[in-house]
Amino acid sequence: MAAAGLRSGRGLEASGCAQGSRETHPGTTFRKICKNHAFRSSGHFVPDRHMAIQRTQGYPVLIIGAGRGGTALLEMFLTDSLVHVVAIADTDPDAPGMQLARQHGIWTFTDAVKALQSCRDYPDCIVYNLSHDDSIADEAFKLFGDRRVASGTEVKLFWQMVTNLKQVKDELERSQLQLQSIIHNVMDGIITINERGGIEGFNPAAESIFGYTQQEALGMNVSMLMPEPDRSSHDGYLNRYLSTGRSEVLGIRGREVVAVRRNGEEFPMELSASEMRLGGRRYFIGIVRDITERKRAEQKIAHLAHYDYLTDLPNRALFLDILNHSVLLAKRNKLRVAVLFLDLDGFKKINDTLGHDAGDFLLKHVSKRFRATVRSADTVARVGGDEFIFVLDNIGSNDNARNVANKLIAALEAPFDIKGESCRVGASIGIAIYPQDAEEAGELVRQADEAMYLAKQSGKNNCKFYREMIQARQGQA
Repeated sequence: MAAAGLRSGRGLEASGCAQGSRETHPGTTFRKICKNHAFRSSGHFVPDRHMAIQRTQGYPVLIIGAGRGGTALLEMFLTDSLVHVVAIADTDPDAPGMQLARQHGIWTFTDAVKALQSCRDYPDCIVYNLSHDDSIADEAFKLFGDRRVASGTEVKLFWQMVTNLKQVKDELERSQLQLQSIIHNVMDGIITINERGGIEGFNPAAESIFGYTQQEALGMNVSMLMPEPDRSSHDGYLNRYLSTGRSEVLGIRGREVVAVRRNGEEFPMELSASEMRLGGRRYFIGIVRDITERKRAEQKIAHLAHYDYLTDLPNRALFLDILNHSVLLAKRNKLRVAVLFLDLDGFKKINDTLGHDAGDFLLKHVSKRFRATVRSADTVARVGGDEFIFVLDNIGSNDNARNVANKLIAALEAPFDIKGESCRVGASIGIAIYPQDAEEAGELVRQADEAMYLAKQSGKNNCKFYREMIQARQGQA
């Protein structure tokens, strides 16, 4: 068979040029083949005397036998640019190798002798005989002289080697596909850089985190994902590690850093970096995770641990920390601090008659009025129920503390509109002064609480100092 101008390998049609045979080729080349070649009446191919030696881009190969072994061999050769399969032959036209060959435009024959004849014009054509017909070697010798045909034990061994290689290749491809699937579907960003800091790997999760596409990121310096001053210092860090081997980043799992998105937004990120050597080259792999939501959740939990959930005022724990700090500053600077303990008058009646939601509404709006009354440097906290505590730093004189207490009482004079009802509350306030009454935070709170009860006993909606309560006790004695 000739193959002039047919680099992919073409076959002959059953009707026309090759009578009585099952050779096939794409119809587009049928007329050219019939015109350029002559055939015997028996269907054997005979090249004309002017036909040139055929040249191929790969080493020409003929496969005899299209069963499992021939199919495996054909599959391997189809992926190898160094091999050009000229034709394949099998007595069964529907053998798997024959079907695969037709899909790729390769000549197919049901007559092995005709298949051999089709290759006589290909220099150094190698024949792989995977059939059980040992006469193929004799026919090949008649056509090619001393040209060698791989058959018998040799081709069986070769077939086994091909099968094993194909299995290894398939396993490697499956492993590679699995790895690629993991990299492309993992929730964490995976970034690979070379020893110059250039990005060579940027998975879809990294695209989502930073806002860059893979095409935009590849080849860029990884420092573009960092804020200043890390961006300007990164190359120096990398060069120092390459020269000294010392690193504060590699091998540390879950290191929290700050990164930059494409839009310039900075965000908290968790980084786990490691080093890898491949093919004599050094790479660095960073597994990154956007922890913005986690940080927000942590901040929310920390806030709830120190602030009242209803009014968002400091709770008792945070209040005591603030008061301790105020006392230390006052002691150092010889200043005075006032602690005011306030209990709402009339709150219980509103809460019981209009419901707890009405009580919550009242507490929120009372808190807003208190915040608006005291200085920004002062502290107001809700310590439970309808009780509030204030810290007034650098209060100066006792009269100043009394004035603030009266302002708080006055802030409650305007009624609150709750469920269409006009509701009013008052306040009884107790006052303790550092260092006049006590020098310890917990003691100051206790004293202010006791003074608040004296205010209630004195008609409510007023304020009393702790020293007044002491004087009252002494008078009763």
